[in-house]
Amino acid sequence: MSGPGQFILGLGLAASMMAALFLVALRIRNFSIVDIAWSAAFTPLALLYAALGEGYGARRVLIAVLVTLWSLRLAAHLYGRIAALHPAEEGRYVQLRREWAAKLNARFFLFFQAQGLLAVLLSVPFLLACIDGRRSLGPFEIAGALLFAIALAGEAVADRQLAAFKADSGSRGRTCRAGLWRYSRHPNYFFEWLVWVAFWVFAWPSPGGWATIYCPLLMLFFLFRVTGIRMTEEQAVRSRGDDYRDYQRTTSAFVPWFPKP
Repeated sequence: MSGPGQFILGLGLAASMMAALFLVALRIRNFSIVDIAWSAAFTPLALLYAALGEGYGARRVLIAVLVTLWSLRLAAHLYGRIAALHPAEEGRYVQLRREWAAKLNARFFLFFQAQGLLAVLLSVPFLLACIDGRRSLGPFEIAGALLFAIALAGEAVADRQLAAFKADSGSRGRTCRAGLWRYSRHPNYFFEWLVWVAFWVFAWPSPGGWATIYCPLLMLFFLFRVTGIRMTEEQAVRSRGDDYRDYQRTTSAFVPWFPKP
């Protein structure tokens, strides 16, 4: 199947998955599961492209494995976090319920579909790698895989450090400053972004792969301006007040760096 044909098939797959999971969210009354759905959606997309692509087999397998490792780890982590709160929703979605109360279900349905569309747009590097006919792995694929390993490890460590902090009963109302969180207010988001840089590097030598620079740039935009840092920090200030404001004053927002005195 051609690349455009696979892309259209991916759109249909993502739209169907998100529609089904929207119905699940309605049934359990928890829209937070959209985060799990978005993370997990990349696995079937990558497997679809790897199965239907006509490119070099080792490249198709490698990109599918990398995407699946990242996608399912993140989905499992989010599932644990959201399940621990259920039936309550995460603060960001409680706030959206208030803001979208007049047309709640319609707006959340569109939100789920937008997440599906975003997943397909971000999956283009995987698609291009899977239709790349070059018969060997080159330095870009190797560099991308190594950068991916660093990014995945960093994201997993940051998530574990935050989970351990939250599990401590004495941490209620306080801000995590342990480990990587001492050097960045959002180390998990930083390494998440680095994962997308790695996917771009991997896809670079594939036909048109260089143009997928939009993926890490788009991810950066969403992390800073849409559902990531902005909403997370607004909720943190509402719940932790001056403790979090002091954290904002002393700690890098994104790239890990030494804290200010």
